[in-house]
Amino acid sequence: MVQYTVRRLLTSIPVLLGILVAVFVLARLIPGDPCKAMLGEKATPEVCARWTHQVGLDRPITTQFFIYMGNMVRGDFGQSIRFSRPVSIILAERLPTTIELSMAALLLAIAVGVPAGIISAIRHNSPVDIATMAGANIGVSMPVFWLGLMLAYLFSIVLGILPPSGRITAGLTATPFYQVWGLSFNTTTGFYKFIEFFANLYILNSLLTFNWPVLFDVLKHLILPAVALSTIPLSIIARMTRSSLLDVLGQEYIRAAKAKGVPRARLVMRHALRNALLPVVTIIGLSLGGLLGGAVLTETVFGLAGVGRILFEAITARDYPIIQAFTLVIAVGYVAINMLVDLSYTYLDPRIRLP
Repeated sequence: MVQYTVRRLLTSIPVLLGILVAVFVLARLIPGDPCKAMLGEKATPEVCARWTHQVGLDRPITTQFFIYMGNMVRGDFGQSIRFSRPVSIILAERLPTTIELSMAALLLAIAVGVPAGIISAIRHNSPVDIATMAGANIGVSMPVFWLGLMLAYLFSIVLGILPPSGRITAGLTATPFYQVWGLSFNTTTGFYKFIEFFANLYILNSLLTFNWPVLFDVLKHLILPAVALSTIPLSIIARMTRSSLLDVLGQEYIRAAKAKGVPRARLVMRHALRNALLPVVTIIGLSLGGLLGGAVLTETVFGLAGVGRILFEAITARDYPIIQAFTLVIAVGYVAINMLVDLSYTYLDPRIRLP
């Protein structure tokens, strides 16, 4: 297991390097002038020349890449062209929003999708099965931005029971846990940025500080975007669970267990479900990676300042440092999630032995 994990980590390095090179090059192939995108179409050539020299975009692209790689090795993501702030600070501010949203959407998708798939498989070809799969097809087909707008209109404007946008109600303050605990850090160090990242996870921060009003308010703001974002992975997980469980229920050892009089609930939950979860776990891992990188529409509709929204703004503004840093972080998360999925196979099926 340890050797396999080390090998996976080593083989991930070329993958991440390839992603970094591809993003670095493709970002600079985006049509348009970065200076015009930042300063406006009326910027004179002289002003653009000074601005381009100031941010280092007049250097050869190979020189820019090696400078960036050297900074990456030191943990320096560079300075945002648009915001004139360190990218690492922006990362610590924006990434927690996307992580909370993605995890909430994934937990909702698992909590609803897996039981729905199990029920459909048990009641194969029944009205319940047909209704569940019809709902799954509808869920896959609905665009996230349309569903988000409809949910916001229904529950916020018509019913008035949930907030339509934002992450926390104006006036409420999520005081960082290190301030509540009386801790202080040098704000220029990387360790402070690391601590600040966890402080910006409002749910975790509220639990650590026992700030229940903020916790309930953040969860209330999270309901609508999480539901909108979870619809597609929920539908896919339900369909995959049903298909995989039906395949397992048709195998010989299940028939033998039935013949021995094993109760139906025990047969499904103890003998069949565990073997059926292998492809479902794979889909869950891929869904989480997709949620981390694909929340741009949901964050835009619900006014959440997360990774997806700032990436969209960075692309339109040609803010290369933000594009490169955030894409690399998402890629690292995607690789890590897939490695955890591979490692989970040995627990779900002891017959699997990792090389």
